[in-house]
Amino acid sequence: MRFGPRFIDYIDIIVVACILYRLYKDLKGTSANRLFVGVLFFITVWLVVSFVFQMQLLGAIMDQIVNVGVIALIVLFQDEIRQFFTKLGSRQNFFSRFLTRVLNFNEQKIENDDIMQIVIACKNMARNKVGALIVIPHNIDLRYIEDTGERIDAKISERLIENIFFKNSPLHDGAMLISNGRIKAASCILPVTHKTDVDPDLGLRHRAALGITEKSDAWAIVVSEETGRISWSEFGNIETGISQEKLEQYLSKLKKSND
Repeated sequence: MRFGPRFIDYIDIIVVACILYRLYKDLKGTSANRLFVGVLFFITVWLVVSFVFQMQLLGAIMDQIVNVGVIALIVLFQDEIRQFFTKLGSRQNFFSRFLTRVLNFNEQKIENDDIMQIVIACKNMARNKVGALIVIPHNIDLRYIEDTGERIDAKISERLIENIFFKNSPLHDGAMLISNGRIKAASCILPVTHKTDVDPDLGLRHRAALGITEKSDAWAIVVSEETGRISWSEFGNIETGISQEKLEQYLSKLKKSND
């Protein structure tokens, strides 16, 4: 009979280590990071107690905690779990792109002219310090967000975008939803992020952009009313102070993903 670790055991250890490292990297800088480290420490102690020292009483108690703890972890990390599976299902790999086509998921389309209209509008609003929040769905349908605002269903136009977000416009509050080359709705209500480590200088528009990108694979553009800076948000992360060229580059990703 053969004893000792097998080749597959090494593969198993490497895979688990890679998964844990990826989870730590995704959670780094968030409020869930310390919680993740604490959970990892508890699991390490549990493995040592149960399988190395074989302490039956303490091991049995910790076994029960682990069994119940799976449900607790789902509740505690529900936002991170949703974001993880959203990334997994996004069209960033061959398998997810294949399933998207086979299952006929919603595929967003955007043309070069539409991209330029959005970029120029954001540039002008940034120069004039006009606040704006634009959401562009990717694969997940945001019809429930569209229903919270005023339906427009108009062609993407630089002037229309600027007029909607003009300070005296009745629709300037809330988010604009752009989908499949059309301005679908304005003054939409978005969920706000519950992160506690968000930069205090970021306002409600930025928090709403983080909120919708945490709960879906949508992209969000924010123009700050205070500073005039343009920000880009996706997958629960936000990049502030991007240039016109960088915004155009980000928007072009949507066109490339459908080619």
